[in-house]
Amino acid sequence: MSIQFRCANPRRAQVLSTSAIPLNGIDLLEVLDRDAPAGVSPQQTLLVQMIKPAPWGLGAANVQLTGGVRVTGVKVRWVLRAADASSADVAAGRITGAERTFYNGLSAADRTLVVRVDQAGDFSTYTLRLVRSPTDPSPPAGFDPILSRITFSFKVDCPSEFDCAPVSDCPLEDDGTPPIDYLARDYASLRQLLFDRLAAVSPTWRERNPADLGVAIVEGLAYIGDYLSYYQDAVATEAYLGTARRRVSLRRHARLLDYVPHDGANARVWVQVQVDAPCTLPARTPVLTKVGGAPPRLLPASAELALARQQQPLVFETMHDIRLDPALNQIDFYTWGDEGCCLPVGTTRATLRGDLSSRLHSGDVLAFIEQRSPITGYRADADPARRHAVRLTRVTAMTDPLGGQFADPPSNQPVAVTEIEWTDEDALPFILDLTVVAVPPADRDESGVARQPASVALGNIVLADHGETLPAELLPPVGDPLRYRPKLARAGVTFAAPFDPTNRVTPAVRLVSDIAPSLTLPAVTLTSASGLWQPVPDLLSSNRFQTEFVGELENDGRLFLRFGDGRTGRVPAAGEALVAHYRVGGGSAGNIGADALAHIVTNESGIRAVRNPLPALGGSEPEALEAIRQSAPQAFRRQERAVTPADYATMAERHPSVQRAVATRRWTGSWYTIFITVDRRDGLPVDAAFEADLRAFLERYRMAGQDVEIDGPIYVPLDLAFVVCVEAGYFTANVKVALLERFSARQFFHPDNFTFGQPLYLSHIIAAAMAIPGVRWIETAGTRVRFQRWGKPPRGELVNGQLDVGRREIIRCDNDPNRPEHGRIEFIMEGGS
Repeated sequence: MSIQFRCANPRRAQVLSTSAIPLNGIDLLEVLDRDAPAGVSPQQTLLVQMIKPAPWGLGAANVQLTGGVRVTGVKVRWVLRAADASSADVAAGRITGAERTFYNGLSAADRTLVVRVDQAGDFSTYTLRLVRSPTDPSPPAGFDPILSRITFSFKVDCPSEFDCAPVSDCPLEDDGTPPIDYLARDYASLRQLLFDRLAAVSPTWRERNPADLGVAIVEGLAYIGDYLSYYQDAVATEAYLGTARRRVSLRRHARLLDYVPHDGANARVWVQVQVDAPCTLPARTPVLTKVGGAPPRLLPASAELALARQQQPLVFETMHDIRLDPALNQIDFYTWGDEGCCLPVGTTRATLRGDLSSRLHSGDVLAFIEQRSPITGYRADADPARRHAVRLTRVTAMTDPLGGQFADPPSNQPVAVTEIEWTDEDALPFILDLTVVAVPPADRDESGVARQPASVALGNIVLADHGETLPAELLPPVGDPLRYRPKLARAGVTFAAPFDPTNRVTPAVRLVSDIAPSLTLPAVTLTSASGLWQPVPDLLSSNRFQTEFVGELENDGRLFLRFGDGRTGRVPAAGEALVAHYRVGGGSAGNIGADALAHIVTNESGIRAVRNPLPALGGSEPEALEAIRQSAPQAFRRQERAVTPADYATMAERHPSVQRAVATRRWTGSWYTIFITVDRRDGLPVDAAFEADLRAFLERYRMAGQDVEIDGPIYVPLDLAFVVCVEAGYFTANVKVALLERFSARQFFHPDNFTFGQPLYLSHIIAAAMAIPGVRWIETAGTRVRFQRWGKPPRGELVNGQLDVGRREIIRCDNDPNRPEHGRIEFIMEGGS
């Protein structure tokens, strides 16, 4: 078998097409199969396209077909130039009219020969040759000896799974580059690769002694290559959210997905400062956790302070200025002469002994604490959980004209008192016992008083947060402004939430518990000739004049500072000196317990003690890298817009004071208005202040062109009555008291137990009543039993076993005899003792 040479880059036909040499050749061959004109048998017409115009005079005797396995001896019936197909050929019966039109319309009709064969070939390869005559196999005059033949297949249009392009068996052209092992990326493999290359280009050099200069150069290059490979791998690793290991990379990837990771938050705590004389405590006064052997007041830059710092106490700093007064160190509650009093759960007002109207003001914070056990009188037995801070909203001076009658000894002198009030959000979460207890002799203080109140109010309360201000730090000089990214010297920079010291209306509970880590910023400011540089979450909204920067936290706790590029954020000038002022400290370590703070660093001689009556809250660690990796791809699923009424209800429920909300869209004449009905937590009213707060909260989600109106729920007062059979041996009155307490607005009918559209089931009432000791059964039939809406006739609720309400209605049963329209429940007792 004879095989002609094959080439990876055949170019003879291309050269012939542009050459002035009078030679022609075959460019390509096409077998008409599916594209054959109507009436023409498929695979029996060959279109042979020449490189140059086809010559006249070629006939069937000048075309030979060889090859085939099953079908051999394929004969040529006639040959015709496509451009010469005429009506005469049609008249002679050689071609049809459709064929003539087809051949004349070919784009290269003057270079195409039409060859008609007597039968179609098989699936093997055939060769078409142009010859001088049947007896002379040499190519016709004017034809290239190589390009006068072409191989083809009759079945080229048949479906095939393989590429129709011929496969070249020729080796690839050697470009002169040596073979390189791209898997060689560490020191050992790179060293071996370099030695192999040197052996190829310089076979005579065989030295391998480490002391040789050439070997030293090779090993130095391998060392550099090892580091370069690691750098390339590190860059490739940081390029994807799923593989990035650096916190800055993950943060930037997450930001592109509209997810903002948080870097933790520092804790906040209420601190009480006890003084002997009035004074003013400035903001950023350090307060330290308890240190052995140190006095309560430490002077700045003193030896005592240096010794205390050696024990590494946690440092808090006051967040605002405060005027301190000795009269506010401890304030007694005033019970108007009554005994055995308490402040119940939900209290929002109290009375203090003495005229404090000139010392207490709206916006001040008081801490209520149980200082002694109401039972034993010992300080150690006091419940540390019964401590609560409130922000005052009103301070009113009053006089008790009978107050002197309760003194020891009694007198006719009136007693000055102060009425204080605070917000519903700061409402007392527990019962505070105001009993005056006998103090055991062993537990009396230096005053020797035998009777003291179990609970008192503490004034001189200032808000402090975890973190210590460091001395100013000079950053490295600015080199290339666009690549300037300095790193602070100390790790553990404080991340704190924004705080406005002039805002004196935010409830106390919010200031320590509602610290969102997503809102924190590094406690860093920079000063330079350009002015004050402030931290921002990002520079996307910064213009080229704003002196702002972004603090980027790394895995080791170090903070890098990223500046703008001149379009988003100002660029520091080359050579500009920047001075950093920052704080360190934060995270969950700042969540200290009550009474952990015991020292204050100040020059004020009137300060005698400091403490934190309540534990610190809000300290959190930076978001874990794996948490960022898992949460960022899902961030887009969180809805951040309100279009439909259901959207508005969902957004309203994100407000911390909203338990449930329903929304309705109505046409109000010129535009649509979304009416949002809100069920507040703890049954708080939907007043004007809350409406303004919620409307501002929804503004970022509201769709343009839609107004928002806030209203309260439609309460459904109940009218309930049940017959209760009491077990023998139980007092009927005691069982009834237990039932009324169980079904009061503080327990079963608490506002948070019911919301919009939630029905009341009779079975739930029976189950709760049967759980009361002494209840034998509950009668749910008869004329004395009621299970219906107040003021409305029954509608089959008792028969159905449930009382349904609408989508904007909420069950209510306060059982207040003064307001029966708020719901009532009656128990008709039978049996018992």
